[in-house]
Amino acid sequence: MIRVSIYEDNLSLLESLSYLISGAEKFELCAVSCNAINIIAECERICPDVILMDIDMPEVSGIEATRLVKNLFPDVNIMIFTVFEDKDKIFEALCAGATGYLLKKTSSQKIIESIEELHNGGSPMSSGIARKVMEYFSKPPNGKKKVNYELSQREREILQRLLLGDSYKMVADACFISIGTVYSHINHLYKKLHVNSKSEAVVKAIKERLV
Repeated sequence: MIRVSIYEDNLSLLESLSYLISGAEKFELCAVSCNAINIIAECERICPDVILMDIDMPEVSGIEATRLVKNLFPDVNIMIFTVFEDKDKIFEALCAGATGYLLKKTSSQKIIESIEELHNGGSPMSSGIARKVMEYFSKPPNGKKKVNYELSQREREILQRLLLGDSYKMVADACFISIGTVYSHINHLYKKLHVNSKSEAVVKAIKERLV
């Protein structure tokens, strides 16, 4: 079972999401809250696999809550679930450690599929969000000298697939290689980039435009 917690201050939406997750096969709804002020204590007590996180909440924002959780519980996957589509919010959330980003207009079926994909190693994003991420890389560099991490062409290809939100299986299929080979390349990526997780690799790739 995938243990899911929901943080959402719209009570009507919180009720709908709770109903959706509770009725989904393979999912266990373990916590719901309209604010994230007690999120650390709740994570210690409940140990969720995935958190569905609104951004605009009272007392503690979803982005700040994401940063707090990832600092103490790096294995918890956080899916931002919001109405915000602006680049600043997207990159702030990714830099805080979120590994998925869905808009609230996302269909119920897509929400379920994305939570499962996130749990299985993917980084699902709404198509418009993924487009904004890729548009960022199409802009000319600001003149800052790039660090040469000596990434191979295959490593760059895999890093780009991670930026697009692909799971490791999707990366393997797209690159025509085995899952084991994907893990091997990702381990090499982490060492070269001096990071310890997929979210750190994605954030570094975004900040330094590595692909």
